[in-house]
Amino acid sequence: MKHISLVIFEEVLMSCLSGVMDLLDSANELVRKSGKPVPFRIQLVAADETEVRVSPHVHFSCDKTLSDLRSTDLVIIPSFSGEADHVLKKYSPLLIWLTKMKARGAEVAGLCNSSYFLAEAGLLNGRNATSHWQIVNEMQRKYPGIQFMPDKVITDCDGVYTSGSASFALNLIIYLVEKFCGRDISIQLSKQYAIDMDRSAQNYFAVFQGQRQHEDDAILRAQIFMEEHYHSAITIEQITEQVNMSRRNFIRRFKQATGSNPIEYLRRLKIEAAKKALENGKDDIYSIMFDVGYNDVKAFRSSFRRTTGLSPAGYQKKYSRKEH
Repeated sequence: MKHISLVIFEEVLMSCLSGVMDLLDSANELVRKSGKPVPFRIQLVAADETEVRVSPHVHFSCDKTLSDLRSTDLVIIPSFSGEADHVLKKYSPLLIWLTKMKARGAEVAGLCNSSYFLAEAGLLNGRNATSHWQIVNEMQRKYPGIQFMPDKVITDCDGVYTSGSASFALNLIIYLVEKFCGRDISIQLSKQYAIDMDRSAQNYFAVFQGQRQHEDDAILRAQIFMEEHYHSAITIEQITEQVNMSRRNFIRRFKQATGSNPIEYLRRLKIEAAKKALENGKDDIYSIMFDVGYNDVKAFRSSFRRTTGLSPAGYQKKYSRKEH
């Protein structure tokens, strides 16, 4: 039997927590019905006090606190609400405890934005990881030693697990059930909860938000110029003229400030505009292509798929406001 420690604290998201508990309990029941011993012993572990009020309507009485638990097989940290810096500071003892558990042989899973806990504890250094698409760029700047894979739904690297956006926490649990209980049980579980267990990408959910969380005024001016002229055939030289920089210095400073090179940034602006046009019901993909500054259908489709994981037509079918 695998001992699973589910960490509970005030800011934890109930939707994530309840979903994880339901899947693990159901996996136990499916295995029991197959005539085998239940695979998981699930224990609620409080980050500080055993009595935890998650919301005005939900209160947990946990089995243990961090200081009570000396060993476990798998630690799962659900996603949370609130500012990451505040939550990390508030539960700093959890970071030390995580490193101890990993050193004692436990595996560790950070669901959605709780990858922050794993990153801050140093457990993701040199490893692949994912997280919610809204925070991956910020995390990459803060933790350069981590190889972030923002398009991935889940990652598994030496017993350290991460998942993407909140709903993909359930995909990670399905993955763990398959790993520990077998494919047959995971398939039954995914059907029971209508979860697409083989989903591998989350990039079509991402919204490009401009990456302006920096203090380089010259690069900010360049970004504004690019955002106003993305539909035209602007060149790097035209952009550098706006900020009076050499090409080499501009590219270096742009990547340092935004985490992207200028060409990639410009491509993301074009594709984001195309996505919005498709979402708003514009039918003519060729017209959209020209509107965002592409003249080659093959290049547009390739760039769109590389960014979103879907073709323009596939994205239109999935998200257009018009019925198809």
